[in-house]
Amino acid sequence: MGGRAKAEAELKQLAEQIRYHEAAYRAGAPEIPDSAFDDLVDRYQELADDLGIDAEERVDVRPGEDHTAGFETVEHRVPMLSLEKLSPNRRDSSGEPMSLEDQLSAWFRRRQKELEIDEVPVIVEPKVDGISVSLLYVGGQLARAVTRGDGQRGDVITKQVRQLGTVPLKLKGVRKGELEIRGELYWPLTEFARHNATLEKPLINPRNGCAGMMKRKDPAGLETTGIRAFLYQVAWDEGVTLPPTQLEMLKWLADRGGEVYLSEVFRTSSDAEALRYCEDYDARRQKLDYDIDGMVIKIDDLAMYARLGATGHHPHWGVAYKFPPERKPTKVLDIEVSVGKSGKLTPVAILEPVFVSGTTVSRASLHNFVELERKDVRVGDTVLVEKAGEIIPQVVEVDKSRRKRGTRRFVPPSACPTCGTEAVSEEIFVYCPNPACPDQVRERLRHFASRGAMDVDGMGEVLVDQVVDKLGVRSPDDLFRLDVDALASLDRMGKKSALRVKAGLDEAKGRGLGRVLNGLAIRHVGETMAEDLAAYFKTADALLEFAARYVAEDEDAIETVAPSKSTERGAIDGLARKSADSIFHELDSPAVRRVFEGLAEVGVDLGVEAADVREVADVAGKTFVLTGTLPTLKRTEATKLIKGAGGKVSGSVSKKTDYVVAGDEAGSKLEKAQTLGVSVIDEAELRSLLGSA
Repeated sequence: MGGRAKAEAELKQLAEQIRYHEAAYRAGAPEIPDSAFDDLVDRYQELADDLGIDAEERVDVRPGEDHTAGFETVEHRVPMLSLEKLSPNRRDSSGEPMSLEDQLSAWFRRRQKELEIDEVPVIVEPKVDGISVSLLYVGGQLARAVTRGDGQRGDVITKQVRQLGTVPLKLKGVRKGELEIRGELYWPLTEFARHNATLEKPLINPRNGCAGMMKRKDPAGLETTGIRAFLYQVAWDEGVTLPPTQLEMLKWLADRGGEVYLSEVFRTSSDAEALRYCEDYDARRQKLDYDIDGMVIKIDDLAMYARLGATGHHPHWGVAYKFPPERKPTKVLDIEVSVGKSGKLTPVAILEPVFVSGTTVSRASLHNFVELERKDVRVGDTVLVEKAGEIIPQVVEVDKSRRKRGTRRFVPPSACPTCGTEAVSEEIFVYCPNPACPDQVRERLRHFASRGAMDVDGMGEVLVDQVVDKLGVRSPDDLFRLDVDALASLDRMGKKSALRVKAGLDEAKGRGLGRVLNGLAIRHVGETMAEDLAAYFKTADALLEFAARYVAEDEDAIETVAPSKSTERGAIDGLARKSADSIFHELDSPAVRRVFEGLAEVGVDLGVEAADVREVADVAGKTFVLTGTLPTLKRTEATKLIKGAGGKVSGSVSKKTDYVVAGDEAGSKLEKAQTLGVSVIDEAELRSLLGSA
């Protein structure tokens, strides 16, 4: 396969993975950490750039938005684009890894060629982890403050910024003309900790806390939070005399009364020196009173910015360096294949134990066989391991210079490694289709008893293993048949613990159909879909009767959930034909029907209690879509409140949507709502509709 063909094949695989993981995230069941998803997107964008793929033909991976209902939105005169990033996982067009040195050197060479100069003087600045703000000054007076938003449009937060008092309300010595200054609002760590200590429910981190504060409609009290601002750029000007370089511009901003970090800025014409300064700063940042997540390398001569221009997603005058997580080399001792609750086969690297970010790591998921092939991890390889988000171990890359002769690519299994059933492929994944597979049984029972499903008090992973291995439990209904004496006979389980577990099982019987459906680990049925199916069909009998009709290709049944006309939506929000085929075929299978029969025999509630819903006039019958991070409510909590008031929660926006509830860092759902004219509200307005404001 030639270089371009290989790149195109990888691009197609990346697109499939991005779509899959976006869908999993929207369903509330992400399978990889955000950093791993970002790596996929970064690699996709790099390949798409190399191959010259038009923007409209790419997977939709636009930056998130931060629009909040009730705030005026305005368009940026000059877009606030993200910078191109130096990535430790970047590869060239042939798929070979590129070091940070090579990436930065290539960036310097491109700028030299475009500008037709021998040297490119740059300055290196710390990238404070806050929220970007655009400040418009007219005649030296602050006239407007706007968030970054989606880079094209942002929310007006002038009142909030004025109340903070941390940006100059008047620029010293400027009496005429207009200019836009850009900066970062951030929360110093000491001030954040002081404020958090006064709260019943502490804020997650300084950045999110700062974003939430700036979206308070009543700005009173913001001046006491300790939130600061630093200025770093003039985006455009009219009638104002400005210095010609970025370094002098920072000094000019300081002289006008702005806070800048001149002492932290380094100027050089050497790519090697610029990279060394970034790397050295990594150690220094631990002593700072504010979070920084990287460095920014900018061309110093401001006149060159217009000559260089920009792509649709980043300008050419700068590049960002992200501080890498701790990475350690170790050896791949083996590659095993684990079997998940839905039968998904996942490759797992068995590692020579290595201490990374505070714990010893000996296993790391390789996510799927497409990703395994892309990284080409082999038994015996030396690999670099990091913790994504400093929590989840993952193999970042292979040190191929240390690969020994004779190693072979890992071949995806043609059969389940546990039960030997022939494996089947679906999209980018491989599955074991045998529901009686011992590993599937174990994982399904763990999931069934978990907090998000039936929430059986005392039934943890270790106990599930014991009831499977020693008491012969094979099906969810078997759990409810366990007696106290049998439970008490297990390791580390006395009579008292057994009574607690039995009481937990009895209580779980009343969770209702939605929790049962979520607990059964049916493919494509997460928490939201389970609740939607339960709300529509009301009883397990009605659901299973419908599944039989659907599988028999009853046209009315198919049209009910998957209309043939693309302009129409089915009875279950977010349920497309392909997913419906999978869900209803599984529900109609003998194995799942036996589980429902068994659950009914032991007295598990398989209906939807009408008492669970106390209709609220402004909510009942209305469809809501949740997007972004709400100030106080988790998404599951907001969903429960809406459904408890008689409303519906959907995963996608359509003309049938009544309200989109938007929080911080809302995504493309917000844009679609605005395009369709759907009402957008925030958490406070949602509570008002619910009658709980």
